Amino acid sequence: MLLTLSIRDVVIVERLTIGFHPGLNVLTGETGAGKSILLDALGLALGARADSSLVRADKPQASVSAVFEIGPDAAVRTLASEHGIELDDTVVLRRTVSADGRSRAFVNDEPVSVGFLRQVGESLVEIQVQSESHALLSAPNHRRLLDLYGGLQRPLDKLATQYATWQTAAAALAETEAVIAKARAEEEFLRHALDELNALEPHEGEEEELNDRRTVLKYAEKLAEALTAAQAELAEESSVSDRLRVAQRILERVSRNAAGALDRVVDTLQRAAIEVDEAVEALDQATMALDLKGGTLETLEDRLFALRAVARKHGCEIRALAGLRNDFESQLQSIQQGDARIEEFRKAATDARLAFETEANALSKKRAKAGAALEKAIAKELAPLKLDGAAFKVVLREKPPEDWTKDGKDEIAFEAVTNKGQPFAPLARIASGGELSRFMLALQVVLAGQDSIPTLVFDEADSGIGGATAAAVGDRLLALAHDHQVLVVTHSPQVAARGQSHWRIAKGAGGNGAKMTTVAVEELAPGLRREEIARMLSGEEVTEEARAQADRLIEQAGR
Repeated sequence: MLLTLSIRDVVIVERLTIGFHPGLNVLTGETGAGKSILLDALGLALGARADSSLVRADKPQASVSAVFEIGPDAAVRTLASEHGIELDDTVVLRRTVSADGRSRAFVNDEPVSVGFLRQVGESLVEIQVQSESHALLSAPNHRRLLDLYGGLQRPLDKLATQYATWQTAAAALAETEAVIAKARAEEEFLRHALDELNALEPHEGEEEELNDRRTVLKYAEKLAEALTAAQAELAEESSVSDRLRVAQRILERVSRNAAGALDRVVDTLQRAAIEVDEAVEALDQATMALDLKGGTLETLEDRLFALRAVARKHGCEIRALAGLRNDFESQLQSIQQGDARIEEFRKAATDARLAFETEANALSKKRAKAGAALEKAIAKELAPLKLDGAAFKVVLREKPPEDWTKDGKDEIAFEAVTNKGQPFAPLARIASGGELSRFMLALQVVLAGQDSIPTLVFDEADSGIGGATAAAVGDRLLALAHDHQVLVVTHSPQVAARGQSHWRIAKGAGGNGAKMTTVAVEELAPGLRREEIARMLSGEEVTEEARAQADRLIEQAGR
């Protein structure tokens, strides 16, 4: 609900703050008093197009802010959350326009784009101005409004789930077909490459092994000489370990008479003999491990060259060849099983599409039923609004399969005719501004319980009518005010008499002795309200008869 509208330096408005109320708020005033400026200012705060002509003369910028009270489930909360803006019980929309035409937008004092401000504004207020676009005229909104009117959210949710399943299955089928088609196109290459890798038989870590082996073979002659010389020294006719043990035994025979002086020497000789035996064994093992007689450097380097050549061909490292070989085998296996896999995925996609179509067809029937009910409800509202020759219909057309969405297969449009014998046409092309305003009012009344936009603004919905028809317009605006906050700019005393809050808009001189014209807005108490309605009835000179008629209108309206 719109709580306050604050305007500063917009056209002839200097400073103005209006506090609105729940229910039906009427704004009246003489022609040219500035009512349209107030609507322009509100539109600016809601994200409408900005223009430097809106800035009051000799002022650097114009600014407008609108404060809204919002409920816990308000759509604006989701929008704000997506942009990282925290909301309490109110949200403030603010817009500034400088004299050079530059514009800035804010939500709760957070700078935002004008496009986002417009999104927020559209979730809070719907403005109906004659000859301008209106949410109910927008064809994309018709599907949403019909579904709201028919209470079709649950089947819509179920359909959205079926649609997601279908799209997932269709994407899996397309991906499988693409993979197998690509594999088939490369089948000859795959077979040749796999044969080459099978012949080569690369294994994990082979490059490191070959590099180590090559290093050994490069120094094979020196290593062999060193090993042979070492073995020769340790394996003479009387080996080192034998001589150590002989020395140990000689000393052991006399050590008992040495009072322990030779014990350490004997132990050391024993350990030395053991270490020499272990060294000989380690030398033999090293000789076998190095395998200096196994293979040649040329053979080994030929193997490395072959592995590197194949790796370059496939654009990978040698260590990846074993995995690549497995990949080629898998791709060839997929080709062989391709038809079966494609058929499996195709069946899943077909089943998912059939399930979606079943739900979509059921939803279409529910929409047709809701459309018929909406047509009847609108028809009841047209005659009292002096639209006796008018008619309304809901058109459902099945879209081509490529245009089906999670919302179904239906294209929905609201069409109407205002005079008998004319063909039905989209709402935006059916009538003059006054007729269109009343038609929109009929739609608003019928859809009031389903429309989530809290504030509705009407600019002269009573244009071109009077008497009982104007009273009917007022009654329907009042009915809308049960579920919405309604602001209406009106020249009709019948509509004004039904207002639950009443503001009079008038031009006057600026404050502090300023000569420039400005706009003043006054909330009317009952007595002044009577005078304003009497003025609307009689013109510039208010007569007692007009006052009496005003009293009757207020009494009839129950105000």
